[in-house]
Amino acid sequence: MTGIEFILVLLAWAIGGASPGPATLAIAGTSMGQGRRAGLAVAAGIVVGSGSWGIAAALGMSALMLAHAWLLEIIRYVGAAFLLWLAIRALRSAARPGSAAFASSVGQAPFLKLLAFHLTNPKAILGWGAVFAVIVPPGADVRTLVATFLAFFAVSNIVFFGYALLFSTPGAVILYRRARRWFEAAFGLLFGFAALRILTARLA
Repeated sequence: MTGIEFILVLLAWAIGGASPGPATLAIAGTSMGQGRRAGLAVAAGIVVGSGSWGIAAALGMSALMLAHAWLLEIIRYVGAAFLLWLAIRALRSAARPGSAAFASSVGQAPFLKLLAFHLTNPKAILGWGAVFAVIVPPGADVRTLVATFLAFFAVSNIVFFGYALLFSTPGAVILYRRARRWFEAAFGLLFGFAALRILTARLA
């Protein structure tokens, strides 16, 4: 793979990570509703969870998991259950008047909860598996594996921590407070849709 091709794949990785999804929604909502520190903790949990699957893919464990469909099925249902929990919290909060904090955020221990979620996210497993299957040639040395992992892991850090910093700005927080119930209703519907997508996705 040429340098230009590698950069294009990195760009696609960044766009995919930044596109609306459970991870970015959790970061944005928590950052607006609970502040920068909580948002950064959520982002850190997601990044560490993603990086764990990156290391697993580099070691060949993603291929092992793809060969045992029942493992992915367990991961799929656990991840979908977490998203449904977030959806219910958000929709219940949207139905209540007032200025309560973002209820579909993860509350206490945001790092650990989002770490657990991303470790049960089939998208992370499949994404990292595809990276090493497409970019890294068979029999690649350790230096190539490490360099590939670090490049994609760095992009993930930029995207997810960037979300936390962006959505914890005063302007974003003010906007959230003015339209809290609308935000929570939208987040609830999107989390529910993401759970449905996970449950109905073909992982083969």
